[in-house]
Amino acid sequence: MRMMSENPLGFEKIPVLLRRFALPSITSTLVSSLYNIVDQIFIGQGVGYLGNAATNVSYPFSTICLAIALLVGIGSASRFSLCLGQQKPDQAAKVAGNGVVLMAVAGLIYAALGELLLEPLLKIFGATPDVLPYALEYAGITLLGMPFLIVTNGMSNLIRADGSPKYSMLCMVSGAAANTILDPIFIFACNWGVFGAALATVLGQLLSFALAVRYLRKFRTIRLRREDFRPDLRNYLKTFSMGISSCMNQIAITLVQIVVNNSLTHYGARSVYGTDIPLAACGIVMKTNAILIAIIVGISQGVQPLIGFNYGAGKYPRVREAYLLAIRWNFIVSAAGFLLFEFFPRPIISLFGNGDALYFEFAVRFMRTFLFMVLVNGVQLLSSNFFTAIGKATRGLLLAMTRQVFFLIPLLLLLPLWLGISGVMLAGPIADFIAFVVSVVFVRRELRRQAALASEPV
Repeated sequence: MRMMSENPLGFEKIPVLLRRFALPSITSTLVSSLYNIVDQIFIGQGVGYLGNAATNVSYPFSTICLAIALLVGIGSASRFSLCLGQQKPDQAAKVAGNGVVLMAVAGLIYAALGELLLEPLLKIFGATPDVLPYALEYAGITLLGMPFLIVTNGMSNLIRADGSPKYSMLCMVSGAAANTILDPIFIFACNWGVFGAALATVLGQLLSFALAVRYLRKFRTIRLRREDFRPDLRNYLKTFSMGISSCMNQIAITLVQIVVNNSLTHYGARSVYGTDIPLAACGIVMKTNAILIAIIVGISQGVQPLIGFNYGAGKYPRVREAYLLAIRWNFIVSAAGFLLFEFFPRPIISLFGNGDALYFEFAVRFMRTFLFMVLVNGVQLLSSNFFTAIGKATRGLLLAMTRQVFFLIPLLLLLPLWLGISGVMLAGPIADFIAFVVSVVFVRRELRRQAALASEPV
């Protein structure tokens, strides 16, 4: 058996560990979200709000891509941490090797299917006739980078679980920096419009991919062998079971986005705003909120190795401390987001280009209403990943689906029947609050169970 030195996850102070793991993870997830944000800002300035609408209806391709990366990446990283906590480095290596193979195969299949079904999918995602040409050009290029993105995001979770959060951050930052530099060159200097924005995105993803793959020879706690990459169906199923809650959370976000886009165009046509203004404004609001969500996801990914390792080692008080500290961090970040969204919506929206009075009127109203309960929104996400980290995938999946599937989608379908386009906006904060209450009930029960286990005599 390969030797493993004592892991600091089991004895260093939790606040120190969370800073060490979460801050690079936050940087990585923020940078990842900036791929789409930067594109939207430059496209809005260079193409206009129809370009913004095109990136909005193309965005589900990215969220589905992230769902696949989380299914394999979070699943592999959670199992990896549990194996290390249980002193099973050989099994951890098998998990990592199989995970990498899954990422690569899934990425290639996804890109091929996306290109094959591009136009009908964009129409399902809410593209109007005026928006569709821009969306076809943008999504047709960005899909080519999806295999790189899946491997990079999946590997970043394993790299953090291996104890190298700074390298994980480097992988993401380098690609985003390249994208940010190339965007204005391709869009304005080369006059390539949305094609240039998409090309810059793919080239940035390729750079991140190269750095992530390089880490395969640099693992600190394990040594990968050729047999670790040999496909193992039983191993795959275990990984899927651990990553399914994070994956379904992203799939649910995609479904919500599709329902929101179609609801906005349907009920927008019956209002003074028309179809394209709500579609463009929604894209800006969702991607602005994605920055806040990226920070919370970064906290969640940063705390995952702490929770998984200490739960596997039976150190339940450290599990509780890590979760509650992550929740405190979440509330601080969410409070800042609430203040920005409620008191400074127009300056934020103006970053993404100009529009007429009706455009700004709707965008400001949508941001303030839909994101009103953002203060508690992160608790559901952190709690879902908490159950995944301790190996309780079913509960994690259930919590992951509460906000989007059980509450938000039904509300999006029902409220507009009485309230029109206002019902679309109000569905967000109502679903956020209900999901928060359910999460608190689930986690409180689990923490009490762990406290009872910790008090039992050894």
